Amino acid sequence: MTAQDPLSPYRSPTREGVLRAAQKIAEILPPTPLMPLEVDGVTLWCKAEMLQPIGAFKIRGAWHRLSDMSAGERERGIVGVSSGNHAQGVAWAAKKLGMAATIVMPRNAPKAKIAATKALGAQVVLYERPGQDRDAIAATIVAKTGAVLVHAFADPWIIEGQGTLGIEAMAQMEAMGVKGPAHIVACCGGGGLSAGLSLACPDAKLSLAEPEGWDDVIRSLAAGTILPVEDQAHPTPCDALQTPISFPINFNVLKNRVYSAAAVTPDEIGTAMRLVYEKLRLVVEPGGAAALAAVISGKIITDAPALITLSGGNVDPEYFSKILLNKTSD
Repeated sequence: MTAQDPLSPYRSPTREGVLRAAQKIAEILPPTPLMPLEVDGVTLWCKAEMLQPIGAFKIRGAWHRLSDMSAGERERGIVGVSSGNHAQGVAWAAKKLGMAATIVMPRNAPKAKIAATKALGAQVVLYERPGQDRDAIAATIVAKTGAVLVHAFADPWIIEGQGTLGIEAMAQMEAMGVKGPAHIVACCGGGGLSAGLSLACPDAKLSLAEPEGWDDVIRSLAAGTILPVEDQAHPTPCDALQTPISFPINFNVLKNRVYSAAAVTPDEIGTAMRLVYEKLRLVVEPGGAAALAAVISGKIITDAPALITLSGGNVDPEYFSKILLNKTSD
């Protein structure tokens, strides 16, 4: 087999790439806490990614991607598409590296995410969701400006960077005398995080949780081919997981690796958000609670020790208050 160019955007992500990304990220960011959560007598190990500087795991892939760019690419700037967490990760990395960043974001994204992205110095271009194609808008900007596209999940650096969550968690478990993880349950949108974790922890079982109505990765894996979301107007509180279709780079990593999967309802997600607040005293956003929701609802049965991704905490205060009071239907 011919060795891949590690700086080629057309390469496949690898475990070696995940390990290199982990070393880079460890130089600038401390590990996020790995917190035990007792549920029905079973300990779930929850990775608290809402405690990243941008409030989500997306900072991992963004840093790996942007820090590997050449001087010429940095001068051209970058374009990203995101409902908010990838947006903030890219904007944070771009600011640290002195790069210009333009992010295509849905107009109905949480206000907190849009405001935080702008506060990091990125230019935000809003589009209508559903109704407009965010990838087409980003492609137009790239063609006009020459900027580099940094996709939210269909990029080898992004996949490898997200996988560093698993490398960190393994080291933390080992330090506590726990051998694992034996099982990983990951929140899934386009498949960037889950593909990265698959590479990072090849011996662990991998399960995916997607929102009800936005379970295109689950359906794609079952069908053996990539399928789009059937109804992009389907309501869900999980804005971070509203990806209309996965890409081959993600699907090819996941197609022979996923042990089980489940689509979770808004009520199940709300229950998980309240549990995290009550037991861990942390704020998790709806998309960041999907994995835990699948476990506590009984839709995914875990093998101990299990790693659960709490992948983000960027939620508007008004909505989170309604979740705590169980009044989202008001």
